[in-house]
Formats: sequence, C-alpha cells, structure tokens
Amino acid sequence: MTTSLPTLDQTQLSRAISLLDEEWLQHDPDLGPVMPLVLGRGVGQDWHKAGTFRHHLIGVARTLTLWQQPKHVRQLGLLHSVYGNAHVDLMKFDPKSERGRLQEAVGEDAERLIHLFCVMSRIEFLGELFKGNLKNDGSLIITLQGAPFELSARDVAAFIVVSMADICEQWYSWQDDIYMGYPDYKAQPAQQHWAAALWPGPMRPTTYRWGQISRLGHFLQHPALKNQLPQPPVFDHGRQVMAPGDEAAAAALYWSVMQQSQPLMSSAATAAVLEQAIKLNPWVAEPYMVLSQLHMTERNFDLGRQYAEAGVQTAACWGNSWDKRIGWDGWMSWGRVLLQSAQKRQWPETLNKLNNVALTPEH
Repeated sequence: MTTSLPTLDQTQLSRAISLLDEEWLQHDPDLGPVMPLVLGRGVGQDWHKAGTFRHHLIGVARTLTLWQQPKHVRQLGLLHSVYGNAHVDLMKFDPKSERGRLQEAVGEDAERLIHLFCVMSRIEFLGELFKGNLKNDGSLIITLQGAPFELSARDVAAFIVVSMADICEQWYSWQDDIYMGYPDYKAQPAQQHWAAALWPGPMRPTTYRWGQISRLGHFLQHPALKNQLPQPPVFDHGRQVMAPGDEAAAAALYWSVMQQSQPLMSSAATAAVLEQAIKLNPWVAEPYMVLSQLHMTERNFDLGRQYAEAGVQTAACWGNSWDKRIGWDGWMSWGRVLLQSAQKRQWPETLNKLNNVALTPEH
C-alpha cells in the first residue's frame, strides 16, 4: 500500500488519554457542575441506540471536548436532547416550565442553543445544508413553528459541529436500516420489516453516515463559518469529503474480514482486503488496528507499528468508535497495546497468550 498513513500526534494522543478516565467529566470546569443536574433526571436508566442516554450525552460531550470546542458548544453537546426532539421521546426538562432552571445552570446563551436545537427540525437543518442553501453570510433559513426562521452563522456552525459529534457517537447499521437515506428517508412498517427492527442487529458500521459527517465538516470551510469554531480534526480538518460509494464499499470489506468471510488460511488475502478498505475510507481507526494485529501475528513488526500508530492517531481524533461492537475506550486501549507491542517487537505466538496482552507502564 503506497498511501501515506496517519502519524501519531502526541498532543492529540495526550488529549485523548485524559478522556479515557471515566472521572474526566466531573473534573471538567465547564461541564462537571452541570452533571449532577442531568444525572438527577435518570439519564443513566434510559435506553439510547448503542447504550444509555447517559452514555450518549457523555459521548457527544467527550468528542466535542477532544475537538477543543468552546464552553457553549460543549454544553450544547452535553444537553442537546434534554428538552426532547422529533427522534427521541426523552424530555428530561419541560421546555414550558424549566428553561429558567437550565439557564441558571449553563447561562442564557447555551440554554438558547440547547432549546433551539431541540425544537427545530434537524432533518430540515441537514436537508437544507445538503441542498446547498447555506447563504453567503453563513446563515440558513429553516422552518420553526410554521414560519421561516433564520439561523445565524454562529448558530449554524455550532449545530454542524454538534451534529457531527451526535452522529459519530450513535450511528451503526441498525439505524442504517430503520432510517435508510436519512435525512431524506421514508418510514417503513415495522411488522413488514421485522428483521431490520430487531435491536441491536449485527452492529455493522454504518454505510453512509460517516460520509455525511465529512460533508458537514466541509461546510465549516465556508468563508463565513471557517473562523466561528475550531475545525474538528477529522477528514483532514474538513478539507476532504468521502464519496458514498467508497464508504459503503469500505464498510463491506471491513465487515467481511470481521465475519471471517476471507480465506482463513491466507492472511495475505485478508491483509489485501483491509488495505483496500483503508484506501477507500482512511478516516476511521478500526481497520488500521485489525491490520496491525495481522502484521504482527506474521512477525512483521515494522508494518504492525505503522498501522497501530495510524489507528491510535485516528481514534484519538474521534472520541467515539466506528465499529460500535466495542466502545471508543476499548478500541483506544487495544490500539495502544498494539503500538507498544510493535515497538517492543513482541506479540503472542499462541492463541491463549492473546488473553494476557496488556499495556505496561513506560519508564
């Protein structure tokens, strides 16, 4: 493979490692004081896609923190659905009577963004962006309570960044099936499509939503939006857009390896499939890590190190996993084990010893 691989940015890695500790949020000066109020509403008991509502809110906030977003955007991420919305029947705060309480907790500016993000149509917001209706000044016209409403460039930028984090935290193949074509989708009868309805399904990576994240990131390159917020460090900081066909093909190739559809006696064939998946979609971490392990199993530690480094760097830029069978913290931990093992040029030679691998302290 001749494509250059991502290399490790120690600053980005350190930022990611600091968020692996489950206690990071309570020590965060902007978000920590708000958490008791949110947890008091039972968010840890509510189902949400690939976990609980608590997992989702924290996961979105974690990505926004990793992307170095300002306080009001991170607070929006942590509380982005607490007034409920068209997709989630989880109203944790009554928008008719409790807006004042949330304003006391996060301030009027952040609360205004939270309320607007909940009551507006996110389908329409994404649809208008994808139709190319962003104005020269960065504003966007949507419909709110039956009337045209103009979102300012500042609000558009905040909603784009939070939408990127929101998608990457929760989306996988179960939602691909029930929302196929989102935001332009048609609701299908559950009884007729009962197999697609069974949660959580096979948990394949999404076949089209990461491409939409790349398009959202690219909107932040718009002259009126470019300096509104820090550019998320994904898709070459918003300069690259992934083609839908490439994303779908890469996901299929990766999943064929995970389902052991390749010749099990030929690691070379599997490596070639993973290389092609990476060529089509170099923006996600997990294929790099799987290929790293494959190379180290074959005692090719130099390539194993390169792919482990690429995987850890890419994961450190996201804050949430693409292959949601395992959470981001698990993939980050595994990637660091791979990288350290490759640097030491050591990898188990028997299957049972794989259970013993661990990250060892650096001296």
